[in-house]
Amino acid sequence: MLTIRSRLLLSITLLVLILGPGRSAALTPDAEPLRWNAPADQAECPVGDTAVWTRYRGGRDCIRYFASGNLDHAPLAMILFYGDRRDWIRRDPATIPRNTVRAQQAYVAGLSERFGLPVILVARPGTFGSSGNHFHRRQAAEFLALDNALDEIRERYHIGRFVLVGQSGGATAVAAMLTLGRTDISCAVLTSGAYALLERAEFLRKQNGYPSRPGRDTTGLPHPYDPLAHVNGIVDDRDRLILVIGSPEDRLTPFRFQKEFADAVMARGHRVRLMEHPAPAPLHHALANVGLEAAAECATNRQTRSATEERLHETVSGQSSR
Repeated sequence: MLTIRSRLLLSITLLVLILGPGRSAALTPDAEPLRWNAPADQAECPVGDTAVWTRYRGGRDCIRYFASGNLDHAPLAMILFYGDRRDWIRRDPATIPRNTVRAQQAYVAGLSERFGLPVILVARPGTFGSSGNHFHRRQAAEFLALDNALDEIRERYHIGRFVLVGQSGGATAVAAMLTLGRTDISCAVLTSGAYALLERAEFLRKQNGYPSRPGRDTTGLPHPYDPLAHVNGIVDDRDRLILVIGSPEDRLTPFRFQKEFADAVMARGHRVRLMEHPAPAPLHHALANVGLEAAAECATNRQTRSATEERLHETVSGQSSR
């Protein structure tokens, strides 16, 4: 007959065998998988160092963010938006890469150390713990939620201005922030962004052999928020630089639409540079690292307008794609 001590030792042994070496019965909050496509619930929103509760026209959301560097009263901070993560929506959150607070904070800590400035990664609705529906990306609600999140973050830390950077769908988000009339953007770097959304959707359907669906974005939804249709909302700011960077061979966000956006912004008197950069085959689309380097250069080398643009051209030209 087992003694109480023997039963306790046996229970501990079984627990170790079940959990495996080096694991505890419960993960710490920063190591738990972040939720995807979750409804907005203020009671479950961990408002503080990793989340803000946003209120905007037509909705509310819990927007997660991951930050590193000295944010308090920072004169300038980099804001990063990821691109679309469509293929991850239906995955088990535990299998999604870097899908924990700890992993995302480690990533931005590396960027902050690399670039020597505060970095804040803001998770788009429906991804990496932010409430919302990522199937509904590029609808107005997504961009209104992100816009309000930037307001909340800026007020919380008393940040002066932002350098915004995004790749693909993240670049579209950056463009939307511009068109929503923000006045706190020092630089905006947009790599491989999507614009002319309905025309692009039809172009991609034809390219890939799918039937035409006029009036529908690639999400299948009508009425996307297309930054190209809202460039009149960009406020005048002589100190702000907008960089639109893409590959002429891009098969996901055709370069001609990126050029159309840059031309429309330039025609309204804003300071914008359109820059071509090769991207890896077969999609010729991935330029995230190029954008990050350009954003860091824009943030740290703003002595004069001409010097900044010349150095940015050198930086982008010398960057490898990733």
